Amino acid sequence: MIDENIIDSDYYKDFLNKNPAIGFLKIRAYAASGAIPISNLQVVISKEIENNNVIFYRGFTNESGVIEKIALPAPLLNKDNLNSPNYVTYDVTTTYIPENIESKYKVNIYDNLYVIQNINVSPILGGM
Repeated sequence: MIDENIIDSDYYKDFLNKNPAIGFLKIRAYAASGAIPISNLQVVISKEIENNNVIFYRGFTNESGVIEKIALPAPLLNKDNLNSPNYVTYDVTTTYIPENIESKYKVNIYDNLYVIQNINVSPILGGM
């Protein structure tokens, strides 16, 4: 999904060298306090690297309002200092296309951990 020109760039290679591990993200979109899953919510995960916006993932939630196990680069866990874990912050942008409503989140990704980002889209359904 990442543009070939970016993959070959020095700034992207440097980013991957600093973040050789993988962390995982799960997106869960819902309304009505979790009772109504929101399908077809567009999700874009990106990060600005040396003034370049790099998109790491683009997709849509399934009928359960979920996108499972999105793998993202992360720094190695520093086993000598577990009180201050290393992480990378990514930007998560969601768009409910029928209403053209956009929300933005920041999420921290850690080595070999599974992070869940809940997205409450109740305001979107408020007028329906």
